[in-house]
Amino acid sequence: MRIMTATQAEQAALVELLHELHLHYNPTSTVERSLVAGHLTRHLLAATSPTKLVVAWSDEGAATGLAAVVMLHSLVEPDPRVSAQCLLKELFVSRAWRSRGVGRALMEWVVDDARAHGCSRIDWNVKASNARGIGFYERLGGRLVEDRVSYRLAPAALATR
Repeated sequence: MRIMTATQAEQAALVELLHELHLHYNPTSTVERSLVAGHLTRHLLAATSPTKLVVAWSDEGAATGLAAVVMLHSLVEPDPRVSAQCLLKELFVSRAWRSRGVGRALMEWVVDDARAHGCSRIDWNVKASNARGIGFYERLGGRLVEDRVSYRLAPAALATR
């Protein structure tokens, strides 16, 4: 298995993986792969994107999983020993590759990259109903942040602003 930062050259394989990710969260969606491809090119792999897309590749060249990370600096903590932080926006492993070490390998890459950027922590969200994911993160040493709750302004709320 290889873990590498994604490039435009792997677009076709990444479109399939991102399409599967979309369907994972939206099982009844009919989104076209061309829309996924455009989003990948214009946003996720754009030179100006703050998101680093990292892909796990099988020895046969299949894209088996991905992680999306963003490096941030705290507004609260000016101390350089703790100000750099990593946000793991997404960790996804293709259904066919789950329980085969892909998620662990991706998280190890994320941890190494966060350390290389001087990050003092990695934060991420997980759906409360994702018991398998929660168990995975806890086995890695991740802990629930009890004093945090996630909020969102959805399209309808944004339209009224």
